[in-house]
Amino acid sequence: MGLKKAAAVIGVPMDFGASKKGADAGPEAIRRTDLIAKIKALGWSASDRGDIPVPERPKSAGEPKARFLAPILKVCSALAAETQKAHKAGELPIVLGGDHALGLGSVAGASRHYASQGKSIGLLWVDAHGDMNTPATSPTGNVHGMPLAALVGMGDKRMTGLGGPGPKVRPRNVCLIGSRDLDAAERKNIRESGVNIFTMKDIDVRGMASVVEEALELAGRDAERIHVSFDIDAVDPAIAQGTGTHSRGGLTYRESHLLMEMVADSHLLSSLDMVEVNPLEDVHNNTAELACELIQSALGKRIY
Repeated sequence: MGLKKAAAVIGVPMDFGASKKGADAGPEAIRRTDLIAKIKALGWSASDRGDIPVPERPKSAGEPKARFLAPILKVCSALAAETQKAHKAGELPIVLGGDHALGLGSVAGASRHYASQGKSIGLLWVDAHGDMNTPATSPTGNVHGMPLAALVGMGDKRMTGLGGPGPKVRPRNVCLIGSRDLDAAERKNIRESGVNIFTMKDIDVRGMASVVEEALELAGRDAERIHVSFDIDAVDPAIAQGTGTHSRGGLTYRESHLLMEMVADSHLLSSLDMVEVNPLEDVHNNTAELACELIQSALGKRIY
């Protein structure tokens, strides 16, 4: 089954879920790399759907254990509808963030589209962090550390119910890749949920090719397609400085590209997030350029 050859770029200029401001400028920074033209150069048709409307930052963060949750849910609901519309039109949504809380919406939209056909999706969550906290376990209350837990049905019903009741993806079809900074409660949530995890130690010992091969097999088992949610902080900060939550010892440049190249080779990609690019932390837009390159690799750009 081949990749779709039409892409829809959707921006989500939101940083409510993060502790640092600045990721709201990520979509525009990635667009400045001539993203659309580069996608078209790969033989795809591509359209820019613009940005999901994001309300002004409230004066109060609201609930301390789920900061800015109300506006985040509003944005994610709109994103779920927009991504579902793109799927229905036969387009591959490419969602530019923005903080990783947006994954609640993009994955919900993909899940809802395939569920309407009696099918399910798998999920590769590429991230230095687990994003498997809930409001009850989060040490910060930052919602960008909670979306994956909600997507597999754990935590606050307002999050787990976005896009419809119940989990949006089966935990056995979820693979965390590149993890190296996990809270104690997150470790417990990951174990209890049944989500698959491939830490940086696994990548060090086994090599990226072996890890991705197994992850694609697990995520794609009995699933129609795979959504890839790539947090740029999965990449080592020596290469990807422009992000809000640095964690040393991350993916190398080639490991990151190999992952995306293998996703393209699998012909399973249904939709893609590229999140947590923060231009306020970047130098010469280098991290946004890397994000653009990784998107191209996921869409089939080859070395030879």
